[in-house]
Amino acid sequence: MGDVYQRSSIHQKFKYSSSKAVDKILSNLTKYIIRRLLFMIPVLLGVSILTFVVGNLAGNPIALYRISLRNYNPVVEQALISYYHLDKPIHERYFIWLWNMLHGDFGISYTGRKVIDQMLPWVWPTLELQLLSLFLALIIGIPIGVYSAKHQYSKMDYFITTFAIFGYSMPSFWLGVMAIIIFSFYLGWFPPSGYSSIGTPWWGSPVLDHIAHLILPVGVLTYISLATIVRLVRGNMLEVLRQDYILAARASGLSERSILYKHALRNAISPIVTLIGLSFGLALAGAPALETVFSWPGLGYAFVQAASGLDIPLVQGITIVVTIMVLLAILFTDIVYTIVDPRVRLE
Repeated sequence: MGDVYQRSSIHQKFKYSSSKAVDKILSNLTKYIIRRLLFMIPVLLGVSILTFVVGNLAGNPIALYRISLRNYNPVVEQALISYYHLDKPIHERYFIWLWNMLHGDFGISYTGRKVIDQMLPWVWPTLELQLLSLFLALIIGIPIGVYSAKHQYSKMDYFITTFAIFGYSMPSFWLGVMAIIIFSFYLGWFPPSGYSSIGTPWWGSPVLDHIAHLILPVGVLTYISLATIVRLVRGNMLEVLRQDYILAARASGLSERSILYKHALRNAISPIVTLIGLSFGLALAGAPALETVFSWPGLGYAFVQAASGLDIPLVQGITIVVTIMVLLAILFTDIVYTIVDPRVRLE
């Protein structure tokens, strides 16, 4: 009877200590997220100031808006001056714009529609393209990088290294144009541009039609991200495979697969996690060129169209939204990094 009571007491203590450990981790994680969000505020403010100043340097909003008007109306001009607060100093206009933006009001574009209403439909196509490409690059690039490191100086290693350097060096818009010429115009395998077909769906189904339109832009973006991931994984694995604990693991009789993927890759993968956030940011930075080449209706394509039409409120709104997306991606990457690498603490 005493043994049963003792085991029950130990079990209760274990549950209590486990609960305290989980609560501590959640508390530290919450504090870490709050601290990182506070660090992002100066970055976002800096980007907003730069965006607003550059937008005002582009020209007088009334003069830009007048380009789209057929008939000049002084009453309309006075209303626009009042709306854009052009009768006030630039610093006051900035704080008014910032206050409205924090409340979800990005202003009205020169097309007469709200900026936020125009941007929302473009967010998902950009995320769909970027996230799918990054996911494919990771699941393809990590095994290739491990294989290249394991077979260093082999013919396949030279081929993989050359393939990665070529992808790392080529601009995305050039690869996009080459992909359209080869796979769309010459071979006719995939549609050259757009989000979906107008009229008869490609491959006879709306779902397959969308997949067909995804293949070329996703393929180009995956190849560019893949090149960076392969080079980084190969370099880290080569360094890790020379460590003493890897030699000890081989001497103990562990299988080569277990050594590579359970021990070596686990220690070499940490920089890859950091690269995810940076790759997402770089891909978003290159989105205007790539999305324009494929006429992909995302934020990048919309940014180019707005800049071409001197639609400053829309350009400013897209810039802020993209900045927020990059900052959130970096925050997510930092949180995952603390999970992958136990040496990193949240405190």
